Amino acid sequence: MTPHEAATRTVGDADLEALYAYPEPLERPWVQANFIASVDGAASVEGGSSGLSHPVDRRVFGLGRDLADVVLAGAGTVLAENYAGVKPSARRLERRARLGLAEVPPIAVVSNSCAIPPTSRVMVETSVPPIVLTCQAAPPERADALRGAGAEVITAGEHGVDLVTALDALRDRGFYRIDCEGGPRLFAGMLAADLIDQLCLTVAPLATGAGADRIAAGTPAEHLHRFELASVLHEDGFLLLRYRRPAADHGT
Repeated sequence: MTPHEAATRTVGDADLEALYAYPEPLERPWVQANFIASVDGAASVEGGSSGLSHPVDRRVFGLGRDLADVVLAGAGTVLAENYAGVKPSARRLERRARLGLAEVPPIAVVSNSCAIPPTSRVMVETSVPPIVLTCQAAPPERADALRGAGAEVITAGEHGVDLVTALDALRDRGFYRIDCEGGPRLFAGMLAADLIDQLCLTVAPLATGAGADRIAAGTPAEHLHRFELASVLHEDGFLLLRYRRPAADHGT
């Protein structure tokens, strides 16, 4: 489906699933990032993204989870958005069974300091154990508390989470399809490490004014990363853009 076709026809669930499907076969982790932003570039309103969202955006957001082996998110986003585990709805269970995936993907939380309360929703409201990706410098008592709450704690790096090592650890557990939900600092780190294969960006027809973060925040990248427009959808003024790294730049 070309960008023009996607923009001018009604897209059903089957079409949308085919459009956003991960490439096959996969020999390495393949990362899709999922974001919404205002027309003036803000990634959040009053500390969260819900003020920008719309049912069509939530549909694609849910599809990203449906097609993934694991959902990757930074601790700041997990806590600010009050994440719980992925819920096993009837539609999700049917789709994932048809695709040969586990019933629900776990949430993998990136945290340099294991700063996730063991009583947070992501830890206690989940049908599968969450994963915490951290580093050797994290306080051991925090890591132990998260293990005690049921999380798998993976050390990837010394003084901060090494994202390449973290993805390798996920791959070793059979997680190749990775749905990265941010936040901006994690996305910036993934871009800097050249780990983003696809960016699914919803542009909301809203302007927030100055002050909010962009979808990438933190240390600037050393060079530009080129993406190609793969599809365009629109509904009620919301643009759903899908960008992929060129195969020559990044492999399949």
